[in-house]
Amino acid sequence: MEYVILIISLLAIVFGADRFVGASAAIARRLKISDFVIGAVVVGFGTSFPELLVSLKGAISGNADVAIGNVVGSNILNVLGILGVTALLFPIATTRENIRRDAPFCVGVSVLLVLLAFDFFTKGETLISRIDGIVLLAVFAFFLWITLRKGSQDPSDDTQVKLFNEKPLWYSITVAIVGLSVLIIGCHFFVEKAVVIARNFGVSDAYISITLIACGTSLPELAASITAAFKKNTQIALGNVIGSNILNILFILGTSSLVRPLHSPDIVLTDYLVMTGAALLLMIFATTKVRISRFEGLLMLAAYVAYNIWLFSMQG
Repeated sequence: MEYVILIISLLAIVFGADRFVGASAAIARRLKISDFVIGAVVVGFGTSFPELLVSLKGAISGNADVAIGNVVGSNILNVLGILGVTALLFPIATTRENIRRDAPFCVGVSVLLVLLAFDFFTKGETLISRIDGIVLLAVFAFFLWITLRKGSQDPSDDTQVKLFNEKPLWYSITVAIVGLSVLIIGCHFFVEKAVVIARNFGVSDAYISITLIACGTSLPELAASITAAFKKNTQIALGNVIGSNILNILFILGTSSLVRPLHSPDIVLTDYLVMTGAALLLMIFATTKVRISRFEGLLMLAAYVAYNIWLFSMQG
């Protein structure tokens, strides 16, 4: 029964992502918002909601392995796995703002998390404290401010967006809410059953959170990014990943650490460095020929497979 629910949940996630991306893009277009901002803020917020729920639940229950591992694992998967798959299907065009501001900001917040988590500034106990959480949320407010100051929308021939724009605004809003709800419900059941199956094999909470739970909560990003790419909106796909990664670190860990300081010795420095290295790799690839090519997408996927092989070997 667990496997049946996994398959049904996956179908729900794909359906919800298709509805949510199309309706959200239509709403944002009416407000003259660019594709990247739609991906980074509108879609990014929606698809990061499962990470928020899982990390908050982990913080409240005192399980920092789940709260931190979920974010670190999701960020690694978002860049190496999701962008890798998306670029393999459709090369992802990048803009001057992506190269000069968005990708470097993603690298910067990843480095900031490493410095805060390992108390580089205070030389104290290794944890993400409430003060660290306030710092992360302050940087998040700055991120929202600079992102929402972006220019006007980019032209698009997205047929689904045009179809939504022919409907009343309330219709698009309703479809977006329903799509997001289906995404979140599907994600909840996927994570729940995946954890049950994994624990039957006797693996640790840290490993479950950084792999299975991260994969489950990142399924909305995967579905939304691939859906956007098929609609020829690769800027939404790129914005979704960059926005989700920044939201995961700044907003989700910031909020979770305010609930309870997060101490997770089982999430090691290597995991944080892989997350930061993935963001750096994204920044480098984004500057080559002003796009992320299929070959670069393949390299990202290879790096993700190598990381998971290392994780599995550590379990043994």
